[in-house]
Amino acid sequence: MKRLIENFSVQIEEALSIGEAYKFQLERRIFKNVVICGLGGSGIGASFVKDATFNELSIPLTVIKGYLIPRFVNEETLVIISSYSGNTEETVQCFHDAIQRTSSIIGVTSNGEVLKICKESNFDCIQIPGGNPPRACFGYSGIQLFFILHHFGLINDQFKTDFKAASSLLNEEKVSLKKEALNLAEQLYDKIPVLYCSDQIESVAIRWRQQINENGKQLCWHHVIPEMNHNEIVGWRDKNENLAVVYLRNETDFEKNAKRMDLNKVVLKNYTHSVFEVWSKGASFIEKSIYLLHIGDWMSFYLADLRGYNVTEVKVLDELKANLK
Repeated sequence: MKRLIENFSVQIEEALSIGEAYKFQLERRIFKNVVICGLGGSGIGASFVKDATFNELSIPLTVIKGYLIPRFVNEETLVIISSYSGNTEETVQCFHDAIQRTSSIIGVTSNGEVLKICKESNFDCIQIPGGNPPRACFGYSGIQLFFILHHFGLINDQFKTDFKAASSLLNEEKVSLKKEALNLAEQLYDKIPVLYCSDQIESVAIRWRQQINENGKQLCWHHVIPEMNHNEIVGWRDKNENLAVVYLRNETDFEKNAKRMDLNKVVLKNYTHSVFEVWSKGASFIEKSIYLLHIGDWMSFYLADLRGYNVTEVKVLDELKANLK
């Protein structure tokens, strides 16, 4: 896992090369909506691309993290099936259902049932390197979603420049980034992290939560501003030093949200002394988000180390899958 996190910038470059080289069979056409099916390490890319294209996409994009696809899916829907292993039970079920409703389906996978079905049905499928934990391959799978949207004229190609810049930024900031991640892990390892961010970057908080859960073997929750100000903030009523609050922030956060976070900090410090901020670096949305994501990846790795856990071990998930079968 350490090697995979260390080489994340390289993974970004490789993912860009894979996307550039892929030749689509499905010709460009007009769609009324996009549905991306994927869970866990395969689904976070879908959440990320939804946030990143919020101000550019002119049609709805729906992310499905379950067994069922929406009733509106039809021939005017572009369906993307994202499963790193190719065998994600829920995503494969969505794939079978989608085949009954549309022929505009594209797979993103390393192998497994998804690749098999794509070959048998002559669907496009972008194949990515396999053999690693899905949560460590966000770059490989997530970046392909941008290439798919670009192929159909739904977004421009600025994402290529932004991801390249993000890769360079991670290399430039490697030492300071890891230091910040370790310092934060030392503050969080014996507490329950509570993550807050602007609603514009919820995918970043989701990624942090998932990595804290899987890598750090720790419970965690997240919420977004401003929604959190309409409900969860009322739940902060009793002092609890077992909780640690982390705000994920950008200098470019919407002004009202930035003000809310500043005020929130004042309120929450009445209930826990562990209140921290992590600020992004970079010029674009993608750069800023990738920077924050990478701090979270390293921080979750350090959490496992501080807590004495094997960062790659996910026995409970393996047992659950075995029992389901």
